[in-house]
Amino acid sequence: MVVSPKIHQPKVCEAVILAGGRGTRLQSVVNDRPKPMAEVAGRPFLEWLLLVLRTQEVRRVVFCTGYMAEVIRTHFGDGRQWNMEFVYSRDPVPLGTAGALRHALPRLRSDRFFVLNGDSYCPADMKRLEAAHLARGARATLWCARVDDCGRYGSVEISQDGAVRAFCEKMPQKRAGTVSAGVYMLEREVVITIPKGCTFSLETDLFPALIGHGLYAVVGDDPLLDVGTPEAYATAEKFFELNVRL
Repeated sequence: MVVSPKIHQPKVCEAVILAGGRGTRLQSVVNDRPKPMAEVAGRPFLEWLLLVLRTQEVRRVVFCTGYMAEVIRTHFGDGRQWNMEFVYSRDPVPLGTAGALRHALPRLRSDRFFVLNGDSYCPADMKRLEAAHLARGARATLWCARVDDCGRYGSVEISQDGAVRAFCEKMPQKRAGTVSAGVYMLEREVVITIPKGCTFSLETDLFPALIGHGLYAVVGDDPLLDVGTPEAYATAEKFFELNVRL
């Protein structure tokens, strides 16, 4: 199946891209730039994420940067060439995904916003994500994907009403399941609860604590690509050839 970026237009037009990781596992094949800037199918990986956002009328992006932050800022600048506005928040020390988001909060204007991991690609329908989030009165909503092997990710258990019931640990056995696609909608009031200046993770600290307290999920039919390991990165170009048409 060939997937084209969606054309829906969400009301929320601001997003955060978490692009501060060192990418230690990927350094054997990409060691001259931050992981999210690794070249995939002729362009830095971050550009693929921006294309998804721009197509859906997200016009303001805050990059959470850290390792080799200047590479990202030099390449993208203020966003005018993309007809977007780009803002940068650089972690003073590694703070984890949630810690980086908390550090960036003063640069965000909205009461709710999209958040994307900078090392995974899934052409999520932002309008659908936003609609589900608002209809449920959610504090945080995850966009999830079905995969043939959820062992390397860990899976997400979701109730019939869309509430997240549990996160299952990674496991060596191969099995199909539902996983977080690294695309979220969050309320500002949730981000405020993240401790300032501390290493804190969305995946292992914040989201598990929100189970039963406003954490929901939407499951899409779009393919998921994670370039966090050399093995996954080696498949990335073929992924875009098969799944993405611009």
